[in-house]
Amino acid sequence: MPEIRLEGVAKYYKVETRKHMAVRDIDLKIQQGEFVFLIGSSGAGKSTILKLLGGMIPPDEGTAYLDNISMSRFFGPWQYRLRRTFGCVWQEPWLIRKSTVYENLFLTARSGGMKNKHINAAIAKSLGLVGIQEMAKRYPAELSKGECRRVELARALICSPSVLLLDELTADWDDDNIWDAMHLLDELNRRGTTIVMSTHASKYVNIMRRRVVTLVDGKIAGDVPNGRYGDISRGGRNGTGGFLRR
Repeated sequence: MPEIRLEGVAKYYKVETRKHMAVRDIDLKIQQGEFVFLIGSSGAGKSTILKLLGGMIPPDEGTAYLDNISMSRFFGPWQYRLRRTFGCVWQEPWLIRKSTVYENLFLTARSGGMKNKHINAAIAKSLGLVGIQEMAKRYPAELSKGECRRVELARALICSPSVLLLDELTADWDDDNIWDAMHLLDELNRRGTTIVMSTHASKYVNIMRRRVVTLVDGKIAGDVPNGRYGDISRGGRNGTGGFLRR
């Protein structure tokens, strides 16, 4: 299972003729099997950090590593390793609206290198994990925002990735759905999946008591093992706090 590391990382975006700093001076190590919450206000850099961790975008300064190999070397056929390693849910909709739920998941499985004979079982399993087995033949336009997020989570899970990168996964869910998702993520993490999740759901961060990394103005302001929402004391390695059942 992989270790991910950002060393001295900065990322800038062009806004008209100016450079806008998204994140800077980022030193962050995610060890295999960790469960990490990324918190901070909108625009603090959470989405950028997740994309840097997953090799979706390159840093403008510093280096992103996967198992001590710079992700800048993962081009061409090496991209398959990134696809197999990371399962991602982004804030922006990524579902193909003219394809059914089944077809969306099928394309993801094939791009991850899964053989055709295994895909039907993998689709059924991933849809079952998120509780939407009956929606395989429906189109994204027929689903609510919350249901589409479940499909995107199923898609992220379909290749059994070592790492899940989740960007505001629960934003369109009610408390019951968030509880269900947290139980699922907790179980996946206990089985070894690394999870890095940006969220504003402070109640669930406080209940889970996992590692909490806080971003302020594009920089890490806090990194606390077994943390609570808003903790900014600098911490070390993630502890082993478990999930509290309601």
